[in-house]
Amino acid sequence: METMSAFRAFRVHQDEGGFSAGIDVLQLSELPDSDVDIEVYYSSVNYKDGLASTPKGKVVTSYPRILGIDLAGKVIASRCREFQPGDEVLCTGYGLGVSHDGGYAEIARVPADWLVKLPEGLSLRDSMALGTAGFTAALSVDRLLLNELRPSDGPVLVRGATGGVGSVAVNILSRLGFEVVAATGKPEAEAALRSWGAADVISREAAAEGIKGALGRTRWAAVVDPVGGAGLGEILKAVKYGGSVALSGLTGGGAFEASVFPFILRGVNLLGIDSVYCPQAKRLELWERLGADWRPDQVLQDGVKEYGLEQLEDALSVVLDGKVLGRQVVALKTSN
Repeated sequence: METMSAFRAFRVHQDEGGFSAGIDVLQLSELPDSDVDIEVYYSSVNYKDGLASTPKGKVVTSYPRILGIDLAGKVIASRCREFQPGDEVLCTGYGLGVSHDGGYAEIARVPADWLVKLPEGLSLRDSMALGTAGFTAALSVDRLLLNELRPSDGPVLVRGATGGVGSVAVNILSRLGFEVVAATGKPEAEAALRSWGAADVISREAAAEGIKGALGRTRWAAVVDPVGGAGLGEILKAVKYGGSVALSGLTGGGAFEASVFPFILRGVNLLGIDSVYCPQAKRLELWERLGADWRPDQVLQDGVKEYGLEQLEDALSVVLDGKVLGRQVVALKTSN
């Protein structure tokens, strides 16, 4: 397989001249030393990528940095036995696009133990239509099921339901037989949310409406929450006895106010979801499920918008402005 010596990458810089972002042409020698070289076919756009593209995002650890916390492609060179040229692989999390050059590049070089071989049931494009957001949704559902959530327990609330985590969570939960209530700030997205499996669609304000006192009327058997922020404290008051909230994000803010009462009077569980350093065994298990019985077909068919590298800044603006509907993929090479 022929390896290009020069390649394009979307990179951010910050120095005495200020902050800048755009497409650079790089040489292979400029990539970090590591185990596996990958020709990147697709990446994805997540909220963290949006933060990394701004000087105030505070997620990139050093500059210059190729952004993109996800990638999928084919191995073109390997210095380890686990992977061989031609292998189709994906990578999400770890330091990709933050402390290690990431997936918004035609060539990437990463450690072997960060890689997952592409599971059956997913194309390279599918895997990035899921990406970190879809994997986070799967982690959230998995944790709720491990905490004994069952369809008979009642409705499951999904906050930020039109976003990456939310849309995939709606589709997976619906596929598993749950009654899903989708909360969104985009009333025009109701038809899309119902097509992805939502039984009901409510406003984000209705989901997090203020409740007087320490507890309120129970509404939710469980909650998938990639939003966080002030509304989480009110939602906790409405979770049923023994129910759980899978918390994975902060698009609504990094702080919330709550009391101990939902936890000590109703046994509510607040479950932290981390997709960055998830153990490899769990990673492999969930990616296999995403290609099989948890495959979110409706989102993959109807909820994906594709951008080229040249349009990446537009895609990053969309995610930062909270205007995402479903998933956004970045095509680096499309002949897959």
